[in-house]
Amino acid sequence: MSDSNTTHFNNPSTFILLGIPGLEAAHVWRRLIPFCTMNITALLGNFIITFIVKTEPSLHEPMYYFLCMLAVTDLVLCTSILPKTLSIFWFNSREIDFNACITQLYFVHCFLVMESGIFMAMAFDRYVAICHPLRHSTILTYTLVAKIGLAVVLRGGVFILPYAFLARQWPYCRTNIIPHTHCEHMAVVKLACADTLISNYYGLFVLFCVKGLDIVFIVVSYIQILRAIFRLPSRDARLKTFGTCGSYLSAIFVFFISSIFSSITHRYGQNVPLYFHIIIANVYLLVPPVLNPIIYGVRTRQIRDRLFRLFIVQRT
Repeated sequence: MSDSNTTHFNNPSTFILLGIPGLEAAHVWRRLIPFCTMNITALLGNFIITFIVKTEPSLHEPMYYFLCMLAVTDLVLCTSILPKTLSIFWFNSREIDFNACITQLYFVHCFLVMESGIFMAMAFDRYVAICHPLRHSTILTYTLVAKIGLAVVLRGGVFILPYAFLARQWPYCRTNIIPHTHCEHMAVVKLACADTLISNYYGLFVLFCVKGLDIVFIVVSYIQILRAIFRLPSRDARLKTFGTCGSYLSAIFVFFISSIFSSITHRYGQNVPLYFHIIIANVYLLVPPVLNPIIYGVRTRQIRDRLFRLFIVQRT
């Protein structure tokens, strides 16, 4: 082993991101094309959703405000990892400055917690719209929507701040090589040569007490929604509403299941191949931003109609 991998240092000036260890033999285009395709689709889809909601006055309603927040969150998540990951795959540029790594760590996890909170807010909006349709506008006022949005942002920023603070304080004296495509929290903390149980336990606290409570709230909301759906008099109305809610739930649970699985395997999945850890971590960063514009945008009639009108105007 080279000396550079074993040199003792505290807070190295740079980390080395390996990309996806174990898949080095795969041709660069096999790794790059799927990653680029997913990122371009996510960026384009979420930008279109944001643009349509912003420019269409008829979409200035709570549901679409939350959808716009979700799109902006997905845009930030993609742009947080895209430049560096592309430079690893395309140019073999693996170095990342220590401060840049900690900043990336903070932004990735901060906006993941925000996305979790937005899903919870959207579930609440659907609950009110379906279970209390006549009171929807009086319950979800613009003021309440703004307060929910602010609470989601502050919660993400505050709860993830210890991630970055603790990661910056640990001494790194083993290696500066991170076997990952980006500066994921546990991937960085595992390099520390100190007792990092506090980081580990705090990460589990955020997973179960923040995201876990979001899941519980979402499940309770959709149970009430399903009860209301089955009470609808028309079979067609039941099927239509159930299909829409089913699509929403699929997007939500892809995000939460992959997030929880990645966090647990990073801590306790010693027998899981390293490349599988990294692929799953990228799944919950990239798949939801690709799916969300399709499920919440294209399947929503108002946004679909506005998109068609936009393309018709451009062609004429």
